[in-house]
Amino acid sequence: MANIIGITGGIGSGKSIVCKVFALLGVPIYEADLRARYLMNHNPTIKEKLKNVFGDKTYNENNELDRRFLAENVFIDNQKVLLLNSIVHPEVAKDFKNWIDSHQHFEYVLNEAALMFESGSYQRMDKVITVFSPLELRKQRIKARDLQRTDQEIDNIIQKQLPEEEKLKRADFIIENDNQKLLLPQILKLDNFFRLQNQL
Repeated sequence: MANIIGITGGIGSGKSIVCKVFALLGVPIYEADLRARYLMNHNPTIKEKLKNVFGDKTYNENNELDRRFLAENVFIDNQKVLLLNSIVHPEVAKDFKNWIDSHQHFEYVLNEAALMFESGSYQRMDKVITVFSPLELRKQRIKARDLQRTDQEIDNIIQKQLPEEEKLKRADFIIENDNQKLLLPQILKLDNFFRLQNQL
């Protein structure tokens, strides 16, 4: 039976790079945020509930999620974000369970999610890795990657996420992605540990 390892970290921390390395090592990765977006476009239960709660404009004329509408009307209001999460997260949890059932023959799998602690999904993990980067470095990375984002938008996203200190306290393992410490040895050490744990 595969151990379920959660991997999280603030925006710009480098979760995606770390996950790519784990994937090269043959580890299956469930990308919760990407799956949530997919389900918001394809899951009939989610679509019906979102339209009922936020209106028909939640989806465009092609019946695709209007992310700009959500950004302008939902993400600016914490209560609406909680409501959105209460609709989407249970369906993502079901999707994840189905995915886990089909990956039981692996020694371990990774579940990548930006809001793992905030959503409570960390409780379903055997262990959790937090990818850590200093705040200023994260902001530099986000600006270089997401050219359309303003400083205010970046700050707003960061403020909605659990503070790094809290993520570090809750983590079972920490990968430092600070441009000082090499990533590969840290990842290889954890990969070896998780494989050995599965054999015990």
